[in-house]
Amino acid sequence: MHTKTFVAAAVGLGLLTLSACGSTDAKGAADTRTVTLVSHDSWAASKNVIADFEKQSGYRVRVLKDGDAGQAVNKAVLTKDNPQGDVFFGVDNTLLSRALDNGLFQPYAAKGLDQADPAFQLDRARHRVTPVDHGDICVNYDKAYFDEHKLKPPRNFADLADPRYRNLLVTENAGTSSPGLGFLLGSAAAYGDQGWAGYWKKLKANGVKVVDGWEQAYYQEFSGSSEGKKAGGDRPLVVSYASSPPAEVIYAKKRPATAPTGVAEGTCFRQVEFAGLLKNARNAEGGKAFLDFLLSTRFQQDMPLNMFVYPVIKDAKVPAEFTEYGPAAKDPVTMAPEKIAANRDRWVSSWTSLVLK
Repeated sequence: MHTKTFVAAAVGLGLLTLSACGSTDAKGAADTRTVTLVSHDSWAASKNVIADFEKQSGYRVRVLKDGDAGQAVNKAVLTKDNPQGDVFFGVDNTLLSRALDNGLFQPYAAKGLDQADPAFQLDRARHRVTPVDHGDICVNYDKAYFDEHKLKPPRNFADLADPRYRNLLVTENAGTSSPGLGFLLGSAAAYGDQGWAGYWKKLKANGVKVVDGWEQAYYQEFSGSSEGKKAGGDRPLVVSYASSPPAEVIYAKKRPATAPTGVAEGTCFRQVEFAGLLKNARNAEGGKAFLDFLLSTRFQQDMPLNMFVYPVIKDAKVPAEFTEYGPAAKDPVTMAPEKIAANRDRWVSSWTSLVLK
């Protein structure tokens, strides 16, 4: 998927980054006191919050990080008969059909699901996955660049193809990156089945740059990130998240009065992430307890400043920095999971031929 957790978070918040060592004893029997979570690389949670779950439930938590979301989902599918863990976290709405069609999860209606916004419950009839967080994939802009050049930042997809923004945008590969795929799906939602390819021809002609993943795009190519400047980034437009501006504020050496980056709200695509109980989990009861925990107010309120995403339950409070510097998009484009499932692979293949060749 994506690595959207800012590097500084690992230093400042005391995150849990344990490696799974397997959950069987010497005789091969299941270790029923350990819950193994399989996730993409962006999983992060405060140690004290995990410790509270361990104390209250009696289960020990192990975490196995398995690459970006696409890689992690594919590996989980390949190992579904003998899974690496009990719970999988990090499949989002762009990849959900791949996991569900391959029978990756067993049904479980987590406690607290009634508090989750129905809009995020994309498998309500069967409860194979539990919504955990949501966010918006959006183009971010470097305010200083646009102020210096007396140029208004882009507002929507159409603006990005305007010659005024030639050679300014960097995005991620839709075939290897979750934000890259989300940006492609956003353009398909905006321009339709017949119009998205023509739009990308315009972007290509306007000098869009494509890199493999989010970290490279944001930290190395984007001029507006604190680390991007050190790396010599010279593109003032990047496909990132609506929550990136508050992160720039929170982890600045000296907190600025306003965020140094902004969001082009007309480019936002809504992303929802899910967790599920793996079909052949060795510790199904522990996995169910952990899914309940993911919907608890304690975890949901801890999550934004760890993974820079928004909660899904209604009573979870969002940090003030999110409200002030990076509120969720008011009207993000969305796409039904069935439509994503029917078109994703074909669209990515066409996009690759069109943009990368």
